[in-house]
Amino acid sequence: MRMSRRPLIGRCAQAPDLLLVGVDRRPAGRAAYVCLMTILPEGLLALLRRPSACFIATVDPDGSPQLTETWVDTDGEHIVINTVEGFRKVRNVERDPRVSVIVTDPDNVTDYYSVKGHVIDVTPKNGAEHIDEIAHKYLGRPYPWFGGRDQVRLIMTIAADKIVHAPRG
Repeated sequence: MRMSRRPLIGRCAQAPDLLLVGVDRRPAGRAAYVCLMTILPEGLLALLRRPSACFIATVDPDGSPQLTETWVDTDGEHIVINTVEGFRKVRNVERDPRVSVIVTDPDNVTDYYSVKGHVIDVTPKNGAEHIDEIAHKYLGRPYPWFGGRDQVRLIMTIAADKIVHAPRG
């Protein structure tokens, strides 16, 4: 497979005032746009507000990646994930806050955003109410408490360090 190494210089469609500078290291014929910014672009925000597939990678104690599919949300500035106290991803980010998140367009899964970032907050405050809101988005009904009502729901807030949008279509 031939890899492209052409320079990417241009404007970020989601933030036209920012200049894109980088190298396209994807297979020839498939473009990738790297926006080195912490502001979530409108396209990503739109996906975060929809029932989009989301995968979060954390770092296990032995340094290996731990990957989980999860529901996702946003507060308008950050990626927000609702999880359960004691889950592996929670233990991992308490030790190492670095994460990688991929959010795909439910109508075109080859169009996705990849976000490298770090967890800035994990709190139980409003966790149960928040999972109900997300359940309405994904299921169209209140959260069915798959693991039982005794679970402590946590809201994990992620700040973006680097965003890559790989549009396809």
